Amino acid sequence: FSTKIQHVSWSTDGTKVAGGGDDGTVYIWAAIDGMLLQQLVGHHSMITSLAWSPDGKYLASGGRGIESGELFVWEPGRGEHVASFTGHAEMVSAVAWGAGQAWLISGGGGGKLRWWDMQSGTCVRVREAHQGAVQALRRSPDGTMLASCGDDGAIRLWDLHSGEALQILRRDRPYERMNISGVIGLTEAQRDTLLVLGA
Repeated sequence: FSTKIQHVSWSTDGTKVAGGGDDGTVYIWAAIDGMLLQQLVGHHSMITSLAWSPDGKYLASGGRGIESGELFVWEPGRGEHVASFTGHAEMVSAVAWGAGQAWLISGGGGGKLRWWDMQSGTCVRVREAHQGAVQALRRSPDGTMLASCGDDGAIRLWDLHSGEALQILRRDRPYERMNISGVIGLTEAQRDTLLVLGA
């Protein structure tokens, strides 16, 4: 198997495993015996994220296209590509489903989150989430919140329906909570660096 698999996702019923290849193909295997069931072809480049819908009917895949990010929805039961979403200028690096199948949320290489309406196929909300790429998205078990993490080392919690930012979780940086107000002798660059490191 010469294709490098970049990402995997279990189906919600645990019977199948989907893998996204660097060849732009989504592979679906039976979990019980490892039999390759399907190959879903459509991406122009590597697939970097996969997520099954809560009911297991749909599979979302994100990746890098020729000139922009690609976000597709498949119906594996019929082996069909059912939707494409455009609007990511950069690679789609993470994807998650909202409650039910009404919403799809994607994260990009530029740190933004996008909420997509599945019926209309339009982007209904964009949020600045992280400095650098969004690395992962996960829906809470009760379907009310979304967690995102990125290159900046932070985890952000969001209201899944409204897109409102709820909380930032971060381990302490080297100068966390250091008070540098009134400090003299620092250059502008030194002050900026200390602020980035938590001061």
